[in-house]
Amino acid sequence: SGAHLQRALTAVAARAVDLRVLFLEASDDALLQRYDAARRVHPLAAQDRVSDGIARERELLADLRENADLIVDTSELTVHDLRDRLVDAFDGGNSPGLVVNVVTFGFKNGNLRDADLQLDVRFLPNPHWIDDLRPLTGLDAPVRDFVLGQPDTGVFLERLRSLFDFLLPAYVREGKHYLTIGVGCTGGKHRSVVLGEVLADHLRTLGVTVQVDHRDRGKE
Repeated sequence: SGAHLQRALTAVAARAVDLRVLFLEASDDALLQRYDAARRVHPLAAQDRVSDGIARERELLADLRENADLIVDTSELTVHDLRDRLVDAFDGGNSPGLVVNVVTFGFKNGNLRDADLQLDVRFLPNPHWIDDLRPLTGLDAPVRDFVLGQPDTGVFLERLRSLFDFLLPAYVREGKHYLTIGVGCTGGKHRSVVLGEVLADHLRTLGVTVQVDHRDRGKE
C-alpha cells in the first residue's frame, strides 16, 4: 500500500541514502484513454469502472505524492518528452542542488497540474488583440517589447524577483531538489512566454539550473 511504501522510503532515507522520489501522474481523461487503448482492467476496480479505480489509486498515493521530490504530469507528454524531462532531472549529479522548471501555459488549454507554484499573468494587456502581434509569440521581439512596456509589468517583475530571491535560498536550505513554476496566461502564447523567459533569466543568476518549457506556444 501507499503507507507501506512511505514507511520503506523513510527507512531508506534514515540510512543517509541520497533518496529522491519521482511521482508520475496524469489527468483522469488521459488515464482513461490509456486504459481504453490498452484494453486493461484497473487493478483496483476489477468489478467497477476504471474511473473508480483511478480515484482509489489517487487516494492511496496521496501521501506519497505530497512527499515526492519531483512530480511530472505526463498527460500531454510523448515518451520522448518524458525521457528528456527525466534526463534533465537525473543527470548523474552534475546539476546544482536545485533544478527549477519554468513551464508556461494557457489556462484555456488546461491548468498545469504538477506546478509547485503558479503565476497568473492574465492581468496584463493581451497582445492577442493587436493584429500585428497576434500571429507572433512571446519569443518575438515585438511581443516582448509590448509586454515588458506595460507599467504593471515592471512592478510585477520587481516584486517577483524579490520573492524568488527569498524563496530559492530557503528551498535549497530545506533540501528541495526540484521546483516547477507555472506561468499562465489565456492562450500560453504571448504574455506567459515573455514573463517565463524573464523569470528564468533571473533565476539563473541565483545559481540554480533552470529549464524552460513553453507548453502551449504553438497552439492557437
